Amino acid sequence: MKILFPLCLFLFQIGIVSAQKFRFAHITDTHIGGQTASSDLEKTVADINTQKDIDFVLLTGDITEFGSDDELLQAKRIIDKLKIPSYTLPGNHDSKWSESGNNSFVTIFGSEMFSFEKNGFHFIGTASGPNMRMAPGLVPREQIVFLDSVLKNQKNPDQPVIFVNHYPLDESLSNWYEITDRLHSVNIKATLLGHGHRNHLYNYEGIPGIMGRSNLQTKTAEVGYNLVTIEKDTMYYSERLSSGKTLPVWCKIPVGIGLRINSDYNKSSNTNPAKNFPRPDYSSNQKFPNVKELWKIQDKSDIGTGISSKKNLAIYGNTAGEIVALDIKSGKKIWSFLTGGKIFSTPAISKNKVVCASTDHNIYCLDFKTGKILWMHPTIKPIVASAAIEDGRVFIGSSDGSFRCISLTDGKLLWQFEGVENFVECKPLILKNDVCFGSWGNTFYSLNKSTGKLNWAREKYSNRMLSPAAVWPVAANGKIFLVAPDRRMTALDEKTGKEIWDSEKYSCRESIGISSDHKLVYIKNMTGGNVDAFFTDTEDQKLAWECFAELGYDIAPSPIIESGNNVFVPTSSGMVVAINKKTHLVEWKHKVSNALINSITPIGKRRLLVSVLDGQVVCLTY
Repeated sequence: MKILFPLCLFLFQIGIVSAQKFRFAHITDTHIGGQTASSDLEKTVADINTQKDIDFVLLTGDITEFGSDDELLQAKRIIDKLKIPSYTLPGNHDSKWSESGNNSFVTIFGSEMFSFEKNGFHFIGTASGPNMRMAPGLVPREQIVFLDSVLKNQKNPDQPVIFVNHYPLDESLSNWYEITDRLHSVNIKATLLGHGHRNHLYNYEGIPGIMGRSNLQTKTAEVGYNLVTIEKDTMYYSERLSSGKTLPVWCKIPVGIGLRINSDYNKSSNTNPAKNFPRPDYSSNQKFPNVKELWKIQDKSDIGTGISSKKNLAIYGNTAGEIVALDIKSGKKIWSFLTGGKIFSTPAISKNKVVCASTDHNIYCLDFKTGKILWMHPTIKPIVASAAIEDGRVFIGSSDGSFRCISLTDGKLLWQFEGVENFVECKPLILKNDVCFGSWGNTFYSLNKSTGKLNWAREKYSNRMLSPAAVWPVAANGKIFLVAPDRRMTALDEKTGKEIWDSEKYSCRESIGISSDHKLVYIKNMTGGNVDAFFTDTEDQKLAWECFAELGYDIAPSPIIESGNNVFVPTSSGMVVAINKKTHLVEWKHKVSNALINSITPIGKRRLLVSVLDGQVVCLTY
């Protein structure tokens, strides 16, 4: 009797889950800020409110087009009209182009993750990134800690789990394998997602992946979303049009509490065979044994900044809001300073002072040796831009339409230019008389660095997402060199802003670098995966040499760095590539992670510091 009672209770609970029908709406890729996006979402919300049998709504990312505060607030106003609970996650559009450094989404929607239960099912949602950096998606480190916590504290090991994210569980998410492996440890039933703008059923290593259509109207489709019903151990997906018509079921998967997907789902006849994705391969490191990792640390948070060094310290910022100093020889933390917001600003070091902006609306100056605060300069909005320092002056852009020049000594404002369209993300280029930078407002600016007066502004781009905003521009021989998401390389006259040449011959994005003698400028050629070097003293784009680096279609926006006899190239796959600048051949490659390389910083002889988006800092010797 003692044995039969628990068994009967367990079977009774299974029966309850199986018998209780419930329904929810799956909305995704609303892209508020787009031409018809607000009215499209209004129609969907109104349609959902006419139905009495929907229990809640899931919104699975790309809520906005550009992640701006205005777009997020507009989306929230519309979503708040729902008469039932809703759970909202950010997508890459909300996080990559965020003027607030991803803080406003949390402020406006309350969270960027969720965990709740419905009729015995456990729904878990996480953000997907990439945060501020053009790269594959990446579930942030903090979100993985959250996922570990909620999975550990489940009521019982057989509780069915439905995972929700904007991205697919495949290689478009840098750390997909960390998520997949965790989900396989529980009774995972499905992952629900967006991103692809179409209804489609995938199979991610046995986990059903259900992608929903975009809510947006198109030339061939009206506004719509998906109605999801769980009944009798099965999940049914039907597209719902805002006109009130529900289309036939296009997808169904088994979700019974007693079924495990590894053994049962793969036998199902209503899906494609499971696609298995190989885990990251580090075997290429064995080909270059001369490259070694002296030390490696894993930060508790993601790192979205470069790493700067001086003497014995290396300094970076993280998404927990910390400015961190490490001992270069050991990787040991020497000090840290906590701000009130995520940090995407690469620290600048000068005269034993560290200057770094935070998304808590402040620019900080810290003592280099101790990390103690020396001064703080408040701003109207968050800052995700990096500072450049010259002659005791700090030059930095912002998200409040301003570009500032601040005294390094006391943090007082020396001048402020207030005509910036949209927000600034880059580190500015300091020239003899001018300071130059791009913004996400289709514009590249040149200001007089003594007065802040506008010299010229180049407005070129028809779409703000093609702006020259993430590139750290370089200059030589009276020319400023740019690369942008329009995949063109451009040379501008330093004094006038006049276009000297603008070429699409060598497809590229925001990664650029310059030689120490300023004779060559480097880019990554996305078409062939090559690294190209161009002469800086010619009046047209003239190739100096090309290295067949086999980078593939690499979108990492991080700067290319030259040091000694090598050109060091960052990638979005965690690989550092060294090219011999004399032979123009790959000298070595070393994979430190599977995520985007933020920066490569040479230190001393044959040593590099590398910061990675997934929170790793590595010291390499070669």
